[in-house]
Amino acid sequence: MSGHHTSAPELWKRSARALAAAVAAGECDALAAVNAGWEGPAAAWERDVHAVVHADPGARAAGAAASAPGPLRGVPVVVKDNLCTTEYPTTCCSRILAGYHPPYDATVVERLRAAGAVVTAKGNMDEFAMGSSTEYSCYGPTRNPYDLARVPGGSSGGPAAAVAYGLAPLALGSDTGGSVRQPAAFCGVFGLKPTYGRLSRYGLVAFGSSLDQVGIFARHAGDVATAYAALAGPDPRDATTRTTPAPDVSGWDLGVAGLSFGWPANLWKEGVEAEVVAAMEEAAAALERAGARRVTFDFLPGEYSVATYYLVATAEASSNLARFDGVRYGFRHADGADVRALYTRTRSAGFGPEVQRRILLGTYALSAGYYDAYYLTAQRARTRIRREYAAAFARCDLMLMPAAPTLAFRLGEKVDDPLAMYLSDIFTIGANLAGIPGFTVPLGLAGDGGRTGAGLPRGIQLLGPEDAEPALLRAGRVIEMGGERARLPRAHESEFAWPTRR
Repeated sequence: MSGHHTSAPELWKRSARALAAAVAAGECDALAAVNAGWEGPAAAWERDVHAVVHADPGARAAGAAASAPGPLRGVPVVVKDNLCTTEYPTTCCSRILAGYHPPYDATVVERLRAAGAVVTAKGNMDEFAMGSSTEYSCYGPTRNPYDLARVPGGSSGGPAAAVAYGLAPLALGSDTGGSVRQPAAFCGVFGLKPTYGRLSRYGLVAFGSSLDQVGIFARHAGDVATAYAALAGPDPRDATTRTTPAPDVSGWDLGVAGLSFGWPANLWKEGVEAEVVAAMEEAAAALERAGARRVTFDFLPGEYSVATYYLVATAEASSNLARFDGVRYGFRHADGADVRALYTRTRSAGFGPEVQRRILLGTYALSAGYYDAYYLTAQRARTRIRREYAAAFARCDLMLMPAAPTLAFRLGEKVDDPLAMYLSDIFTIGANLAGIPGFTVPLGLAGDGGRTGAGLPRGIQLLGPEDAEPALLRAGRVIEMGGERARLPRAHESEFAWPTRR
């Protein structure tokens, strides 16, 4: 590398768009861009945070050498361990898939490569994406870089933490009930769950097929828009992708003048931490400064969406995870005297306690005599939830609500109380049930006034009707700029609130 090239410490702090521009201009090469995060922040943070479960310098070098010209040329991307990659194992952080190397890439990974990006690592996650804290990983938990005694959220906690401490400016996760948006809030980054069917699920290991959606993490709103534009669109290998062209997000920085946003304050009257409510007020004020209008109303689905979600999701998981039996791939128990014993011992030893719990719940909900009482009732409730969201969006363009009721909670605080863990998702699961997009926007760090949360990231959530990604990104950009869009130049990039040693 020639002497005028940018040094690694400067590269890892850049946005994905700025990094791609530097590579395209010859300011640095793709390998330097990809390795910058490893040579800089990962050396200080990764051992303690444990955001990554699979990494290979040789694979990174090969990926950088093959980096194609495109909007993400040379940009390193952390990919959650449930998205298939040919150069890294894909284990879903489960013993039952130990050592599994897929023979193909997920569609979103193919499209990342086509845009010039390089997969730099596989991120830690709750086993099979079942959890809200990344504590249910067979590799051990990920820690929040802003406070190593706290969780990064889940199930996509590894990718979120990696973006937060600087390993990569972009990451991909999956969102079945909030698994991109909640860790984005806990780690202080942007997190987009697109409209169901806009990003292909081909190569995403299935949890809840009618709920799962690949999502995007980034430190800047413009990077989310660039990644979405590269990844969204029909895929003949996924019958659930929408056949119409994906919405155009190129106007992500055009502001929110004339837009209305819903303010369902009944949802956070109780049970929501004061710092989260304060962040909501700041976000609303920023949107109003930029010309948006607040519409106040009551919104009800939060009251019954948790029960609906955990019936639908566990039923689908019970069906999807039946394929992991020790016969075709992954872990096989050595002591299997017959087929039934092989299945039972393999699954008992291969699956962790939370996955077993959800398989049992789902199998029960689908069993003869209970199907109508549980699963069918949940599907009827889901239809009602979709109608409630449609009615809300008849009154406003977007809705503003918390991404989670609390700031990041402590490691071990909820791991022995499944119901408390499930309630972490109370504000996010409705979007998955309704198939609508959701976007977490960071609002800096909690001040010293927060009794327990000083220095922890705060985030809020924006929801919109189907294909509202352009409006969500514009609103997220306005909040990123503190509502000062008219005063700041369009190319302005807000300074990221980096974690420091605590």
